[in-house]
Amino acid sequence: MSIRPPEGGPPGPAGEHGPYGGRAEHGGRAGYGTPTSYGGPASYGGPSPRAARAIAALVVVVPAHDEEVLLPHALAALRRAARHPALPVRVRVVVVADACADGTAALARAAGAHVVRIDARNPGRARAAGVAAALGLCAGPPERVWLSSTDADSVVPANWLAKQWRWGARGWDAVVGTVRPLGGDPALAGLLHREAVRYREAGGARHPHVHGANLGVRADAYLGVGGFPPLATGEDRALVHALEAGGHRVLRTRRWPVATSARLHPRASGGYGARLARLARLTGVEGVEGTEEVCGTEPV
Repeated sequence: MSIRPPEGGPPGPAGEHGPYGGRAEHGGRAGYGTPTSYGGPASYGGPSPRAARAIAALVVVVPAHDEEVLLPHALAALRRAARHPALPVRVRVVVVADACADGTAALARAAGAHVVRIDARNPGRARAAGVAAALGLCAGPPERVWLSSTDADSVVPANWLAKQWRWGARGWDAVVGTVRPLGGDPALAGLLHREAVRYREAGGARHPHVHGANLGVRADAYLGVGGFPPLATGEDRALVHALEAGGHRVLRTRRWPVATSARLHPRASGGYGARLARLARLTGVEGVEGTEEVCGTEPV
């Protein structure tokens, strides 16, 4: 096992993983802002010029299915993250409006995002379509493009993109982060607390979680393993498995978790919300009938 300095230093040999950061804090509601157009980066004085040249472009892909309520908060958080003073590159945001019958696409376009419309109702196809559009927006070679992934019901930390850029510049091929619950019914407080403890302790230092809401990958590594497969659930886990199986340097970190909605009526089956819904039913929380079952046993 390689040892790395705090905040994700250079990786060791391919396939090795260093120790990981502090535990994610759970609970509470993140603040929201009003989405506005994305601008260029703020002034920068961080890593060396050589590191800055390693990643020349950064694109965030956000799949969305009828997310006009929560998407503005996600985009506002991405705008804040894109203007972090330690981020020296321009950030583009691609929103994939998948089978949307509401104002998702219009809201994303008004916020300055590039919008892709598809009618697949499939997270794997949506993420893949978003990445394809993202690569079309970037003129540089894939090895200098970093692809970040989050969800339309999620709020990223202000330094999330800066940290992903830094890890990529230090030689990591992919970064696999964690999530924490955002909001939710007060009746779920006990459930969320128990899940937070279980979530933090799962896997020890090398956490086993994979979330499309908190994921980053260098474009050449992504293309080398075939990208997101067209799966209705588990497309994020399949991508990370392919990266690790292919010997790519994958950093799993508990630092800087992304806040993800604790709603009990999720848009996708087999994900974070679906697991919470199932647990709520099993523990007798009212008002969760008709929610989707969880597919698989991936800890969330």
